[in-house]
Amino acid sequence: MRTKTGFSFFSKITYPKKKPSPPIPKKDFDSSEIDHTIDNAAEIIEKWNTEYVSTTKFYSLFCESKREAKKFINGVKDLQKSMDTLIKEDPNSENLLRAQKLMQIAMKRLQSEFYQILSMNRARLDPETVSTFGEDVRLAGDSIVEVEEVSKNSMKELKSIAECMIAAGYAKECASTYKCFRKSIVDEGIHRLGVEKVSSSKVKKMPSEVAEMKMRSWIDAVNVSMKTLFNGEKTLCDEVFEGCSVSLRESCFRDISKEGALLLLGFPESVAVRDKKNPNPKKIFTLLDMYVTITENLPAIESIFSFQSVSAVRSQALNSLNRLSESILSHLVEFESEIRKDSSKTVVPGGGVHPMTTSSMDHLSRLAEYSGILVNIIVKGSSSSAKTLLPKSYFNLSESDGCHHGSEVRVRFAWMVLVLLCKIDGKAEMYKDFSMQYLFLANNLQHVASRARSTSLKHLLGDEWIERHFEKVGQFARSYERLAWEPLASMCPKTEEMSPEEAKTQLEKFSECFESTCESQSMCVVPDQTLLEEMRSSIAEKLLPVYRDFYNAHSNAAMLAGMGGGWNVRYTPEDVAKYLSSELFSGKGVLVEEKSCVFRTSFGLVTARNASRRKKRSLSCRRF
Repeated sequence: MRTKTGFSFFSKITYPKKKPSPPIPKKDFDSSEIDHTIDNAAEIIEKWNTEYVSTTKFYSLFCESKREAKKFINGVKDLQKSMDTLIKEDPNSENLLRAQKLMQIAMKRLQSEFYQILSMNRARLDPETVSTFGEDVRLAGDSIVEVEEVSKNSMKELKSIAECMIAAGYAKECASTYKCFRKSIVDEGIHRLGVEKVSSSKVKKMPSEVAEMKMRSWIDAVNVSMKTLFNGEKTLCDEVFEGCSVSLRESCFRDISKEGALLLLGFPESVAVRDKKNPNPKKIFTLLDMYVTITENLPAIESIFSFQSVSAVRSQALNSLNRLSESILSHLVEFESEIRKDSSKTVVPGGGVHPMTTSSMDHLSRLAEYSGILVNIIVKGSSSSAKTLLPKSYFNLSESDGCHHGSEVRVRFAWMVLVLLCKIDGKAEMYKDFSMQYLFLANNLQHVASRARSTSLKHLLGDEWIERHFEKVGQFARSYERLAWEPLASMCPKTEEMSPEEAKTQLEKFSECFESTCESQSMCVVPDQTLLEEMRSSIAEKLLPVYRDFYNAHSNAAMLAGMGGGWNVRYTPEDVAKYLSSELFSGKGVLVEEKSCVFRTSFGLVTARNASRRKKRSLSCRRF
C-alpha cells in the first residue's frame, strides 16, 4: 500500500494462527478493561481513518484539532499497553488481532502526520531570486534560518509522534520519513549556497575568474552552513528524537548531513591542488581566507559532527587545511621567485618609486594582516630555519624571543623584504648617472620603510628595523646630494683676494654650472613629501650659505668689471633659494630661466662622475 506522499508503509499483514485449545487466562487478567481500552482507541483511530479521508485534500489531525491529536496519541499509547498485556496473557485473543489492525492504521496516520508537520514548517527558497552562481549567499543563509525555525508547538508534535511510533516498534518507518525529508532540505540548502560537486579535472580547467568566484562563494557558504544549516539540523534531530536512543539520533543526522558536509568541505582540496601546481601570488589571499574560514569553523565542525559515524567530515576539514597550507606556501615561494625573475629594463623617470616596489609592498602589507594564520602554515612548512639566510646586520632577531612560532613568521617576512631590496639595488644599476642611482635607492627604500611603519608589517619587522632603514634612506639621500650638488658649492671659494675679472669669471662659472645641474636634475622626483622637504632643506643648507657669502663679497666688483658689455649676475641667492624650495624634485623639467647657454661647462658633473666611479664597488645588495 502506498500513500499519496510516496512512502511505502506496511507489508502484507500476517495474522497469528489459532490453536484448537487456547490457554486459560490468568485469574488476575481483566479482559473487560482491555476491551474498553481498545474500543476507546478504535473510536478515535477509525474516525480519522474514515471521516477525514479525501482524494483531493489531506486533513491533518494536528492542524484540525490539537485536542483530538492529543486524544489520538494517548489512545495509541493505551492501545500499545493493551497489546503488550494481551501478548503476555492471551496471545491468541481476537482482541489482539483487532488491536494489531488498529495499530497499523494509527501508524499509517501518524507517519503521514509526521511528514505533513515537517513539510508545513519548511521555509521555501525561491529559485528565481536565489541562483547557485553569483548569488548573494547571505540571502540564501537567511532562507535557511527560516528552514530551521520550527515552532515550539510543532516541535512538541514531532517529538510526540516520534516517541509514539518508536514505542510501537515503528522506529524504522519514522526515521526513514524524517531522513528523506530533512536530507532534501540540507541538499537544497547546499545547492542554493552555490556548492556543487566538481571534479578535480574540472577545477583545473576553470578560468581563474570563475574559480575565484566559486572560492569566495564557498567561504560564505561554509559560514552560513555551520552556523545555521548543519547546526540547526543537529539541534532539530536531537530535539525530535530526544527520548530515543543515541544510535537513532546519530543515524538520522549522519544520513541527512554527511554527504552535504563532505561535498562542502572537500571543495578547498580540489582548489588547493589546482593552485599549488599553478601558483599565482595574487590568489594567495583567497586561499588564506578559505584557510581562515575552516580554522574559525573547526570547533563548530568538531562539535556538530562529533559522532564517530561522521568522523570523515572532521577528517575532510583537516585534509583541506593541509592542502590549503601547502598551496599557500607554494604561493609564498612563487612571490619571491617573481621578484627575483623580474627582468624589466624600464628605467623609472626621475629616480622615482619602481612599480615593482609598490606592488610588492602592497602584497607584503596585506599579507602581514594574516600573520596570525601564517604562523601555523610557515612553521609546518619550514624544513630549516630561515634565520641562517639573513645577515645579522639586516635583521637581528633576539634569541630571547619567547615566541618561536612568531619568530619564524618575522624571519620569513624579513627575508621577503630583503629579496625585494636586493632587486631594487639591481634596478638602480640601470641609471647611468650615479647620483640618480642613489636618488632611486632613497625613494624606493623610503617607500618600503614607510609602508612597513604604517601597516601590520611594523609588528613583524619591528621599530628597530624600520628606524635603521630610515637612516639608510638618509645615507642614500646624502650620497645623492654629494654627487649632484656639492660640486656646485665648491665653485664659491672663500678667498677674499679676487680681482673683479676673476670674480666675474667665477660667477659666470657658477651660473653655468647651476644651469647645467638644474638641467641634469630637472626630471628628478621625490614622491614622499617628508623626504622631499628634508632633501630640499639639506641641499639649500649646503649651497645657499656659501653662495650668499661669495655673492655678497664679489658681486658688486664683478658687475663693475662687466659694465662695458652689459653683463649682470644671472642668479641672486634669492633666485637659487626659490628654485631649491619650490621647483627641485618636481619632475617638471628645466625651469631656470637661462638654460639655453651655448657654452656649457661640465666641471661639476665630471667631478661628480669621478667621485661616483670611486664608489662603484659599493653598489650592491650590501647597501641595505
